Amino acid sequence: MARRRCALSTASLTRVFVGLKLSLLRNGLRQSSGRKAAYIVSLVCALLLAAAQLAGLILLRGEAHAASLVVLLAGVLALGWAVMPLFFPSGDETLDPTRLVMLPLRPRPLVTALLGASVVGIGPLFTLCLAVGSAIAVAHGAGAVLVSVLAVPLTLLVCVALARAVAAANIRLLTSRKGRDLAVLSGLVIAVGFQLVNFGAQRIGEAGGLATLEPVADVVRWVPPASALGAVGSAGDGAYGTALVQLALAALALAALLWWWQRSLTKLMTTPDGSTLAAASEPTRRGMSTGLHRLLPQGRTGTVMQRSLRYVWRDPKTKAAWVTSLAVGLIVPVFNALQGTGSIYLVCFAASMLGLLMYNQFGQDTSAFWTVALTISSARDAYAEMRARALALLLITVPYMTLVAVVTVGLLGRWQDLPETLGLSFALLGAMMATGAVASAHFPYSIPQDSAYKNVAPGQGGIAWISIFGGMLFSALLCTPLLALTIWLHASESAALWLLLPVGTAYGALLTWAGLRLSAPRTADRLPEILTAVSKG
Repeated sequence: MARRRCALSTASLTRVFVGLKLSLLRNGLRQSSGRKAAYIVSLVCALLLAAAQLAGLILLRGEAHAASLVVLLAGVLALGWAVMPLFFPSGDETLDPTRLVMLPLRPRPLVTALLGASVVGIGPLFTLCLAVGSAIAVAHGAGAVLVSVLAVPLTLLVCVALARAVAAANIRLLTSRKGRDLAVLSGLVIAVGFQLVNFGAQRIGEAGGLATLEPVADVVRWVPPASALGAVGSAGDGAYGTALVQLALAALALAALLWWWQRSLTKLMTTPDGSTLAAASEPTRRGMSTGLHRLLPQGRTGTVMQRSLRYVWRDPKTKAAWVTSLAVGLIVPVFNALQGTGSIYLVCFAASMLGLLMYNQFGQDTSAFWTVALTISSARDAYAEMRARALALLLITVPYMTLVAVVTVGLLGRWQDLPETLGLSFALLGAMMATGAVASAHFPYSIPQDSAYKNVAPGQGGIAWISIFGGMLFSALLCTPLLALTIWLHASESAALWLLLPVGTAYGALLTWAGLRLSAPRTADRLPEILTAVSKG
């Protein structure tokens, strides 16, 4: 009777948590039309991608090496589920179990209820479609179909349990200030991951197709949850003993993850949060600014530059933008050069990524912008503020772009094109610095601080699009004279291409100066409107 009562209570609790998850999704969509549109677009894109993956896997049915591709896809999918809580800790409101510690719930039924609620969402739906397509691709015979009935839900549950166990084990870190800095790595990991996938796909095509995956797949097919889908392929080949062992491995992995998850929940519910005790006892560090301040100009310029560099080092959102821009700006030209498809003009991509950091300068300050606004009483003050911010950005971007250009032309073996590459890059950077300053004054918007991946406050998406894409288009137009000079020098086969370096540098500096001069009066006149716009988040 006690067991029956426990089972009934667990089932009831699961229904409550599933209903709670659906309520969270529904109420979240009611907050704003922008959020509803973003969710619908995300859902449609995920469904289209899932349908394409499903169709592609079904078309692989009968392919000799389909089983190898299937288990590798399952392994990559599980890896994504494992790192998702680390890079996007606020992507799901129910990932934080500390919100439940005051409820009179035991860890075991709580784990079951949370697992049931976890399968509701776009991610689980995409995973289910991929698992179903993988099973169809490798299921040959009645035995394989029977095994797939167990393997598909087992794959989904292992992925979901893995994400939840990782989140529960690291929730104290993820909800702290230092833990949120982990989200900074997401842009870098995603950028590197896409380039590695692209690089690997090209190498597979050159080396003879899916057959090159066999050695790796032979290992991954024994690693849960890929082992569950590997069991389908083994059953299709008649190796029922191997299929049973692979299914058992996946089931044991699920049991181990649920035990780990339950243990983490027990620890969270019975121990105090001491994540801030060590930080409180640590002596205050003055950081990087003490030595750097001596190298900066005196007066307002040096003070503003120091403040901007502090944002880069300490503010998670600003740091995330910088890390992503620096990483992607280097990866795109260098990886293309390594693949033999590179061009010296891809260095300009780094200039565009870094130039975007000049946009929405006041939005980076959020509500603290009022302390800056108090120091601006004229166009001259506004010019000094914007000039110092631009100098802080140039202090990092100019040496970095020089490094990217040197590495790229070195890998391509075209050292004679280095002056042209740097000249065009500096001109584009100057154009984006100019348009960024003007856009910051005319189209400021707020950057929410309550989410690791939201960069625009609800209702301000249109302003952000106009600011960024309008600025990029106008920057390209501003570079037209230098592009015309470059084309003319190439068409005439002139030996004076080296002149593009001084000309491009001077042109970029002139554009930056002009943009700062144009934005200064507008900034001084619109201080109240700017303060209101950047404080909405």
